[in-house]
Amino acid sequence: MKNVDNILHTKGQSVFLDDIQLPEGLLYAAVFTSAAAHGKIKRLEVEKAKTNKGVIDILTYKSIPGENQVGGIIQDEPLLAQDEVSFIGDSIAVVVAETKAEAKRAFKDIEVEIEPLPVIVDPREAYAKGNLVAPVRTFVLGDVDNAWDQCDVIVEGRVDSGGQEHFYMEPQAAMAVPLENDGIKVYSSTQSPTVVQRTIARVLGLPMHKVEVDVRRLGGGFGGKEDQATPWAAMAALAAFNLKKPVKLTLNRHEDMVMTGKRHPYSSDFKLGLKADGTIMAYEVTFYQNAGAAADLSTAILERTLFHSTNSYHIPNVKATAASCYTNLPPFTAFRGFGGPQGMFVIESAMQKAAEKMNIKPSVIQQKNLLKEGDTFPYGMQVEDCRARRCWKEAEERYDFAKIYRDVETFNKTNKLKKKGAAVMPVCFGISFTNTALNQAGALVHVYTDGSVSVSTAAVEMGQGVNMKILRVVSHTFSIAPERVKIETTNTTRVANTSPTAASVGADMNGKAAEIACLQILERLKQVAADLLDHSNPQDIEVRDEQVYLTGQKTQLTWEKVVNDAYWKRINLSAQGFYATPGIYFDRSKEKGKPFAYHVFGTAIIQVTLDCLRGIYEVDEVHLVHDGGRSLNFLVDRGQAEGGLIQGIGWMTMEELIYSKDGRLITDNTSTYKIPDIKSTPAKVDVFFLEDAANPKAVLSSKAIGEPPFMYGIGTYFAIFNAMKAFRPKKSIYFDSPITPEKVLKFLYL
Repeated sequence: MKNVDNILHTKGQSVFLDDIQLPEGLLYAAVFTSAAAHGKIKRLEVEKAKTNKGVIDILTYKSIPGENQVGGIIQDEPLLAQDEVSFIGDSIAVVVAETKAEAKRAFKDIEVEIEPLPVIVDPREAYAKGNLVAPVRTFVLGDVDNAWDQCDVIVEGRVDSGGQEHFYMEPQAAMAVPLENDGIKVYSSTQSPTVVQRTIARVLGLPMHKVEVDVRRLGGGFGGKEDQATPWAAMAALAAFNLKKPVKLTLNRHEDMVMTGKRHPYSSDFKLGLKADGTIMAYEVTFYQNAGAAADLSTAILERTLFHSTNSYHIPNVKATAASCYTNLPPFTAFRGFGGPQGMFVIESAMQKAAEKMNIKPSVIQQKNLLKEGDTFPYGMQVEDCRARRCWKEAEERYDFAKIYRDVETFNKTNKLKKKGAAVMPVCFGISFTNTALNQAGALVHVYTDGSVSVSTAAVEMGQGVNMKILRVVSHTFSIAPERVKIETTNTTRVANTSPTAASVGADMNGKAAEIACLQILERLKQVAADLLDHSNPQDIEVRDEQVYLTGQKTQLTWEKVVNDAYWKRINLSAQGFYATPGIYFDRSKEKGKPFAYHVFGTAIIQVTLDCLRGIYEVDEVHLVHDGGRSLNFLVDRGQAEGGLIQGIGWMTMEELIYSKDGRLITDNTSTYKIPDIKSTPAKVDVFFLEDAANPKAVLSSKAIGEPPFMYGIGTYFAIFNAMKAFRPKKSIYFDSPITPEKVLKFLYL
């Protein structure tokens, strides 16, 4: 099946938000922001700026007819600052002009006086001062306090993991067009059309049915457009609603990097206890999450950190505590993995330190403690259809772990200034929104009289191939050519109350909703075909490759013939499908439940070469076995596995966010923030999808693919560290990601 989007991208014909035909009378908006990280607004004067050439209006919080609030889970985020600013880049005013250049030129004449307040950028400091987004949460399994006496080896330590810039190709953007009767239509680069719709309705004081949100596709998202696309859409809508003119708001790369949130940095403390044979008996961990200046999705992200605090291992006694802490940085937000990677990095660090103390390879501890069927997670769910050990065994045999380690040791004995390192990274990742209510999706399917099909779902295409997967589901269910199926834009008037396209469940839920809608239509068509064939039982009818079969025998009826006859018989050729993931729940009063429909498993082994003179490294090879179910599209899934891996490697190695003590982002453009390019990708990546691994809990026995491969990249950190330890074997381990060449040199020589 050809990926239609790829063809359009290659030809330059894909329509993104910035390519939409501009309406007559379009105005442009630019956002005036705070240069201070924290302070009280003592005075704001915009009248002089309004006299600038081309300026139509300047909007402040006083211009908002509804609520000045865009907070999602917690209502703590004003659209436009009112009395106080909380981070550098906090929105104060929206300048609307005939051109964007004219809007930005007016900034020089906006006068704002801000009385400085103390600035906090460290989550541990915020925690000490009691600046918490929500009450501290703790997951408990077994009895940690009494388990330490059973341990022969106990290690403790601290782990710091940095943030990560989403660096989507398409920056944040929105265009709002006023409609009759005070309605408004918004084209938004968002993963969450309904969140945008709901928030705009709140800001404008309108019922939701007067706000229409439409999304064709995104030029990348990675979580950065789940909630953080909302303010820009709301500002464009506010301007369009007040001025009764279409308004477009697009951030440039620098604005986007400074003003938007990123992956949450964490600082964590751990304590790990093991038996002499490597069996883990107890694990205690405390996570301090840097939430930034507003809650955004921080509480949900922190919850998933707790869910994945033990990664792919069974530990009988666990106490995992997590605190989300307010700081004076842009609100951190969703990013591929949604808090899971931060938790996994800590347990892997703890095992690395234990292995060093026990003078064994970390892989010995990893393998010994892998999950097996029926084991219990710290949140009370039992492991089902567990493939953790199967993936490890397949990877170990297929790629010969023992030989890789021997080759590394041989190389290190014969090379003084270059060292190699290898590390294994198993992954276990739960699939579902941890907020149970979000696990629902709708689809609207129309079959036209010529046999072509239109499909609308809540899924947003952002380069991950979800449209192609849903197209496959529809094509397979009807047994028609893919060319007959068109995936429409994601629009709140066609599919209402949508959940975000996130949590790796876009294809799972929306594909299932589309399948349900198709099956409804198919049952009606079978009855029509049975009538045409003068047969009493429609269950004996089957459609195969657009031909109708009766009790297994091909007939003269075709898909087009049956569809056309159904129309003339006044049979409904449209259906709305709805899917709610069954059997999931979570009781937050007990911190126990079954929050996930299923888990994805996998194992990777990563090899690196370190230049100990310069501190630079190369990722030589990554071999991984991934539990991908029965793929809806193999090429899409392979691309997601490789892309997630590379993005994970970037987070662990070169993507470093640096903030000054006064809250200013120093790595604020492409010259100071480095993402992996073709030269920094592994020389070899081998992805093997586990065979005979059907998943009955998802559409067409598939499994989610978006987030789990990201976590394989974590192994790169430990491969590099093992190479560093080969050069300085007696130096103590510390855990601070990303492990940049500068940090490598400090370890090697200081």
